[in-house]
Formats: sequence, structure tokens, C-alpha cells
Amino acid sequence: MPEVHFDLHWPDGGEMHCYSPSTVVRDYFHAGESYPLAEFLRLSHDALTLAGDRVEAKYGYRCSSADSQLLAIERRGRQFANQAHARVTVTRIDPPVAVTTVAVTTKES
Repeated sequence: MPEVHFDLHWPDGGEMHCYSPSTVVRDYFHAGESYPLAEFLRLSHDALTLAGDRVEAKYGYRCSSADSQLLAIERRGRQFANQAHARVTVTRIDPPVAVTTVAVTTKES
């Protein structure tokens, strides 16, 4: 499965490098976007749970790295639970979504 690394910027200025065993996180996050803390934590839960599910479906066991990454994100997020306007920014997603260019040719009569 193609893995994805993504970086976070937390409300206190701290950075976190994260891992997903699946590209599904690109369906939930976009580089450069800032999310309210509660929404970010919900999206992280959904994305990394689904990533672990995809590994389990393919290989027959869950990805412990996805589960560990989710726990680390949730633990860090709890530090800002009392901040009403706390936001988390996804600063980078690697590899980025590939853009495919298709060349179209026509045969002239």
C-alpha cells in the first residue's frame, strides 16, 4: 500500500510529523488548510481508522503504526482542549496528489 507522510502545525507553534499506511488521508486533509481542533481530531480518527482498516482488509492484520499515530495525535490534541479557538494546520502531505495529464490526439481525414 502506498504510504503518506503529513506534517502538522499545532496551536502552540509545535510541529508534528505523521504517518499513514494509506493515501486515504488525502481524502480528509489538504496541505495548507487549518482545521478547528475538534474537527481535526474527528477527521484524524476517521482517516487513520480507515487506513488501518484498509491494511487489515489487504493483509489480514491492522496497521499498528496507524493506530499509534492516531493515539499520538489525540494525546497532543488534549493539550489544547480548553482553547476554544484552537486550530491545527496540515502544512504538508507527501507524496502530494499526483496530477495526471492525458494527451488526446485526433486523426484527421
